[in-house]
Order: sequence, then structure tokens, then C-alpha cells
Amino acid sequence: MIQIRTVQPDDVVEIAAIYNTYIVDSIITFETEKVTATDILQRIQKVTQLYDWLVLIENGMLVGYAYYTSFRERKAYEHTVESTIYLKSGSSGKGMGSDLYTALLERIKNKGFREVMGVIALPNPESTRFHEKLGFKNMGVLKNVGFKFDTYLDVAFYQKTLRID
Repeated sequence: MIQIRTVQPDDVVEIAAIYNTYIVDSIITFETEKVTATDILQRIQKVTQLYDWLVLIENGMLVGYAYYTSFRERKAYEHTVESTIYLKSGSSGKGMGSDLYTALLERIKNKGFREVMGVIALPNPESTRFHEKLGFKNMGVLKNVGFKFDTYLDVAFYQKTLRID
């Protein structure tokens, strides 16, 4: 059974475990040091003051999370947000990520935001296909802007318009 719900403080340990896998084993995030449950709780508290953070539960176990936050801090960006999703290893390819991200996009739209940005470290063909499947368009690549595992990394910007004024 699949459930998507708003994050709760008790979720922080599982979220930190999922995220730390990406920090240690991938270029997906540009963070290089593991996070603690306390770090995650502080991030949740900051994000959920204005935005949404959702978790995906499968058979009682937290297997993913997604949230959005400001894209940039300047006033002119106030109608644009940046979205993020992470799934526990082995949970990809089952459609659950699409369900979670679709629920997040609906929340974003309902809050009145116009544009959603996905920022993807490259290479990451799974994430680029995922975003394209959900209607995001590739808006360009910034070359060599990240450095992790002794390698310079590119970042792609994907954009989805939720409403037209």
C-alpha cells in the first residue's frame, strides 16, 4: 500500500538515511558531508514555513521524499520554486516517484506558483528522463560548476510551467 503525506518530525531519521546514501555514493547532490537527523529536522522546519515537504510510505516504510523551496531569494523570483525528490535505493522504476512528484507539483500549483525548476547534476539520465516524462523542459546546462569525487560536474536546469497568467 502506498501513502503520500506531509512530512512529520518522526520521519527525520529515515530521510537522513536516504539522503546520506546519495551524499556518499553519488553526484546527485553536491553535498559532501553526511547529514544528521537534527540537520534534516532544521531543514524541514525552514522549508515548511512557506512550502511543502511530502513523504512516500510503502507498506509502512518511508521510501522517499520530495519538497520545494524558493528558486532564488530576490523578489522577482517569488513565483518560481525549485523542487527536489529522493527515493530509497531500490524504489525507482515502480511509478512511486512519479506519484510523489505529481502530488508535490499539485501542491505547488495550488499555492499559486507559476514555474518549477529542477536542478539536475549530470550525468543523470534517470533524472532527466523522469523530469521530461513529467513535462519539464531542458533549459540549459551550466558546465563544470560542481566538484565532487575529484571531478568537475555539470548541472542541467529543467523547467515546468504550472500556470499561464
